[in-house]
Amino acid sequence: MHTRPEEKEHGLAAVLRRFPARSLQIRKLSISDESFRGMCEDFAAAENALAHAGELPIHVRQELRAEFESLVESLAAEIEQALR
Repeated sequence: MHTRPEEKEHGLAAVLRRFPARSLQIRKLSISDESFRGMCEDFAAAENALAHAGELPIHVRQELRAEFESLVESLAAEIEQALR
């Protein structure tokens, strides 16, 4: 799968915002680990979906917002584990 450079940067930026104290480690891992970069991109996409959940139709908004929140937290935990 080919990821556009802006998606990679967006993913990295999202993870750096979430874990600012781990900046150097995040940058190093993003250079050497394709799987980690993918997690970062997924994390950014989940954050973006959560940020736009308010635009969803009202009948699905609450359920999808909860799903997006869960996904963001799950991916954050996965990223934190990779940083260990």
